Amino acid sequence: MPDRVNDHPILGDTTRKETVNITVDGQKIESKKGEMIAAALFANGIRINRYTIKREEPRGIFCGIGQCTDCAMTVNGKPNVRTCVTPVEEGMVVKTQYGVGEREKNDD
Repeated sequence: MPDRVNDHPILGDTTRKETVNITVDGQKIESKKGEMIAAALFANGIRINRYTIKREEPRGIFCGIGQCTDCAMTVNGKPNVRTCVTPVEEGMVVKTQYGVGEREKNDD
C-alpha cells in the first residue's frame, strides 16, 4: 500500500495487519482494519475529502483530531462524518462531500 508507514517506532510492524475493503466514490480500496478513514484515503492517494459550499474549494486533512470539519465526507449515506476520527469498516461506502452534504434516500 503506497504512502503508509509500515514500520513505526512505537506501533511496530504493521505490514501484516488484517485488511478490509471500502468503496470511495465508486472505487474499491483496501485499508487496514481499525485505521481511520482519512488514513486509508491518504494511503491510497486520495487527498480531497470535500468541497466548500460557497467557493467549491477542495478540502482535506487539516487538524487530524476531529476538531475541524475539513475531512468531512458522506459515509454510508450520512453526511458530515469526520473521517480523521472514524475507523474503517468492511463494505463501508465513502463519498466526497459537496457543500453541507445531504442525506441519501433510504438512510435513517
